Amino acid sequence: MQKSFYIKLLAPFLLGIFVFLSPRIWGVEAPDGLSINAWLYFSIFVSLTLGLILEPVSPALISLVAVTIAVVFKVGPVKSGDINANISSAASINWGLSGFSNSVVWLIFAAFTIGLGFSKTGLGKRLALYIVSKLGRSTLGLGYAIAIVDGILAPFIPSNAARSGGTVYPIVNSIAPMFDSSPQNNPRKIGAYLVWIGVSASCVTSSLFLTGQAPNPLALSIISKNGIGVVDWLGWFIAIAPIGIFLFILTPLITYFIYPPEVKGSKDIANWAKNEYENLGAITKAEIYMICIAIIGLILWVGSSFFKINATTTALIMLVLMTAAKTITWNDFLSNKQAWNTFVWFGTLVTMAAGLKNVGFLDYLAKNLGSNLVNIEPNFALILLVIFFSLLRYFFASGTAYVTATVAIFVTIANAIPGLDPALTMLVLCLPMGFMGILTPYGTGCSPLWFGSHFILGPKFFALGAIFGAIYLLIFIVLGIPWVKFIFSTLNLG
Repeated sequence: MQKSFYIKLLAPFLLGIFVFLSPRIWGVEAPDGLSINAWLYFSIFVSLTLGLILEPVSPALISLVAVTIAVVFKVGPVKSGDINANISSAASINWGLSGFSNSVVWLIFAAFTIGLGFSKTGLGKRLALYIVSKLGRSTLGLGYAIAIVDGILAPFIPSNAARSGGTVYPIVNSIAPMFDSSPQNNPRKIGAYLVWIGVSASCVTSSLFLTGQAPNPLALSIISKNGIGVVDWLGWFIAIAPIGIFLFILTPLITYFIYPPEVKGSKDIANWAKNEYENLGAITKAEIYMICIAIIGLILWVGSSFFKINATTTALIMLVLMTAAKTITWNDFLSNKQAWNTFVWFGTLVTMAAGLKNVGFLDYLAKNLGSNLVNIEPNFALILLVIFFSLLRYFFASGTAYVTATVAIFVTIANAIPGLDPALTMLVLCLPMGFMGILTPYGTGCSPLWFGSHFILGPKFFALGAIFGAIYLLIFIVLGIPWVKFIFSTLNLG
């Protein structure tokens, strides 16, 4: 056990050193087109990725170490890819801490505390018992219930982190203990299955609606600013609906077979849940307060464009109201270790993801990929672009960072390949952004929340992400692209 730990601990460092030194085999400091600073940063990022896969220590600590190394070497800030740039220590540490001012990071952090309110007041347990009493005869039915809740909220709440943290996660977090399933004991009994349903269903609904996640409209905004026509809400839904709905229906089912729970459900479970629900008695004042606060949050999330209130601001308002109503105490807030751990982890990952663009590594990728695709048959080039664009999610800690860093680059590539319609190409690339967030435990807003439950550890999360990502992407390529092409030309989308 000790030997395995040290291997996992040293492997990321050794890989980073190997990647950094590898160009010297050909007598150069870095690949042609990259500065040594950019290559050094890429080496640190590769090391970080392997560390998150092996997980020898807490992912938050791994990410913090990576940021610290980058700050020490002064690579990561804007223009730090230029070896002649004079990056000050102040600029370097300001970049290193920049992720902690990211609104998505705070939204995820707040979601953990909102979940605590559901748990502490007993509202989560009450909701969970009711759901189990209705659907507890089948664990598969429970999976579909979780997916349906997220699907109903997705068109109105443009944050999968808010949907999961405010509604779905507290329910799952209350159901699992009822079956003696916890991260430490019997995680596969039911908890791990429900957690994977939660994250995968949320990823699918993030693609199904333009407002399913914030990166979707952000991507269209960037594309539009680059002179390419984009679809509206209805056009997006029509383009993705057949594949999105199919994946939505398929997800709980394939999870049931690929990552099955030990508990399959029974009449006894449903009857027990019904009795337990009745034994709870009348709803308490704390639960009523929590319901009111949740409704206020839901109204503000759904009507964010009308009220001009950011989703993260809404989450913070809910925290203040929860504290004022004494559904949680300030000590509860301070002692929520999972929330603070995730805050550090995701804040550092957002910083590291931004550094790839800052040092020029993504521009280098775009230049080389574009030149290699110019002479490729357009349909094949489109498929390669979809695959490459999707796999880039491994390098990003949020959908927003991913869109910000890559979409403009792929607009340039789409314009450079003869025979491709740039508007169609960018629509095909953007539609799967939501469900390809399933690849990693840091790729989309809700992932750290579900991963932070610790029901599914890092290596297994990455493995499941790769399997489901491959299934989703294959179905989209085989069935989705032909449909998007057909509907694009028929309705003159874009």
